Amino acid sequence: MAVIQKYVKKQSPDLVCHKESHPADKAGAPGCQKKWNEHNNNWSRPEARVWTVVLLLGTCLLYCARVAMPICAFSMAEQFNWTKRESGMVLGSFFWGYCFTQVFGGYVSDRVGGEKVLLLSAAAWGSMTAFTPILAHFCSQPILSMTLARFLMGLLQGVHYPSLASLCSQRVVESERGFLMSTVASGSYLGTLVIGGAGSLMLDLYGWQSVFYVSGLLSVLWAYCMWKCLLKGEGPIITLESLGSGGSQSKLSKRHWLRLLKQPAVCAVIVTHLCTASTFFTLLSWLPTFFKDTFPDAKGWVFNVIPWLVAIPSSLFSGYLSDHLISQGYDTASVRKLMQFFSMGVSSVFTLLLCGNNTFPWAVAFVSATMGFTTFSHSGVSVNVQDLAPSCAGALFGVMNTFGAFLGVLMVYLSGYLIETTGSWTSVFALITTVNLLGLCTFLAFAEARRLDIDPSKVRHHNIHI
Repeated sequence: MAVIQKYVKKQSPDLVCHKESHPADKAGAPGCQKKWNEHNNNWSRPEARVWTVVLLLGTCLLYCARVAMPICAFSMAEQFNWTKRESGMVLGSFFWGYCFTQVFGGYVSDRVGGEKVLLLSAAAWGSMTAFTPILAHFCSQPILSMTLARFLMGLLQGVHYPSLASLCSQRVVESERGFLMSTVASGSYLGTLVIGGAGSLMLDLYGWQSVFYVSGLLSVLWAYCMWKCLLKGEGPIITLESLGSGGSQSKLSKRHWLRLLKQPAVCAVIVTHLCTASTFFTLLSWLPTFFKDTFPDAKGWVFNVIPWLVAIPSSLFSGYLSDHLISQGYDTASVRKLMQFFSMGVSSVFTLLLCGNNTFPWAVAFVSATMGFTTFSHSGVSVNVQDLAPSCAGALFGVMNTFGAFLGVLMVYLSGYLIETTGSWTSVFALITTVNLLGLCTFLAFAEARRLDIDPSKVRHHNIHI
């Protein structure tokens, strides 16, 4: 039986459907044709390579624009006389906006194509980033204008990752999704690395305004190049008709959505992603301030560059390792759990080490290790959503990211409150570790990798899944 399962797994699902459909079986033929058409929509290998590079660069610029505020927060707080609590409010407002467009972005991407949503959103959040310094001086209360600006940035950037998940599930073959998603996701660390290095230099030489101008204009340029070269100048128009009559993706009924969300494995993915995303957002928002407070004489480019320099190869390695283990016959669910153990369990050890009295080099080393192991989630919980529900991966990822962003809002603000109240960063790192361990235990207990977005009672070959 094991030999049969291994043989069938290597077969194309379309070929299996074609072989087992009887010519007289009228009901089966359209389904096979539909799966064959979807299979033909996959990118060829050269196309996938080009899109991987483009999406990697886009994610890089996304984080350049997103991290511009945390990089400049210390200087802006000095200029506008913000307290730690007010800085936390500005930083956390991004995630309030980030919550609202996750599901919508994934739903639209499942219907009309993730590339259109990515293009439109990039042009919008790139422009918003470039106009941020103007907004800061336009209002007599910069705290209000910056809070609003960050909220709008969250709204516009909230569709990015659900669109990526949808695009990957529609255009990339299953055997290459782990490495591609890890590669594209490493753009977040590359972007943080670039803005941490170049941004720190621009901050020192030209002021905090230059960081927003440069990152915003480069993002708009990327959107234009994507539209001109990859989409061949076609207008990324999204109509109500296209939303109502979208393709084969995301066509689950409300009853099937309720059934899907009641599955323990789906709930585990949501809870785990909620925990790992919120802890990452907290670290991303507060680490520059942590180093400024703890080591005021340290060079900003050091702690803004080295951790993300470690995270890039770590993310690529995790994607390669997970795909390699699965190709060697290891259980997919076990591989996802292993990756998440490194992401949330091992990284928490190094987070706790930051609570001690460390020298600057050791603090940088512990933060680098924390960020390096955190990247393993890209081949863990982030890909697991495509294992469970490839037909609605964008919308489901949007649900996950919504909860993650919501908790991120609370944790970023709560961290600022704890720092101001206790005068110590130990409480923040202990909070991050507690949330991580909660998510890890949930994932280890309930995570699966079998497909759940189809009704087993209505599918003849439901045991053959991606």
